[in-house]
Amino acid sequence: MSSQVTPKPFSIRMSPRTLARLEVGARRRGEAKSRTAERLIDEGLRMEDHPGIVFRDGPTGRRAGLAGGPDVWQVVQTFQEFGSDGERAIAGAAEWGSLSHAQVNVALRYYGDFPGEIDERIAFNDEETARQYAAWKRTQQVFA
Repeated sequence: MSSQVTPKPFSIRMSPRTLARLEVGARRRGEAKSRTAERLIDEGLRMEDHPGIVFRDGPTGRRAGLAGGPDVWQVVQTFQEFGSDGERAIAGAAEWGSLSHAQVNVALRYYGDFPGEIDERIAFNDEETARQYAAWKRTQQVFA
C-alpha cells in the first residue's frame, strides 16, 4: 500500500514580474517551476501559521529555523535532552541558545505540527555525527 499522495493540478495567474522571478529561482535551484512554487507556498503558509519561523538552505538541505536563531531541530533536541519537566526544559533550551522562552515555544509549536520532519532531522544529525566521529577515530589510528 502506497502512502504517496497524488498531486492535484492547480492553475494560477501571476504578474509577469512574479513569474519571471519564479523562473529564475527554479532555474537557480535546478527545480521545475511547479516544484518551486509549491515549496514557496507551503513554506509561506507554515510561516504564516508559525510567526517567527523561517526556512533556510544549508549543506544538508532546507530546514525550518527561528528567525535570527538556530534551527528548530536544534531547539527541540536540546529541549528533549532536559527531560520531561516542561518548564525546566524550556528554560534550559532558552539558556542554551540565548533565546527567550517565547522563541523556544515557537519552535515547540512548530514541532507539534511537524514532528516527523523534525525527528527525521534530529536522527540524520545523530547519524552524521556518529559517522564523522568514526572517520575521525580511523584517522587518529593512522597517527598512533
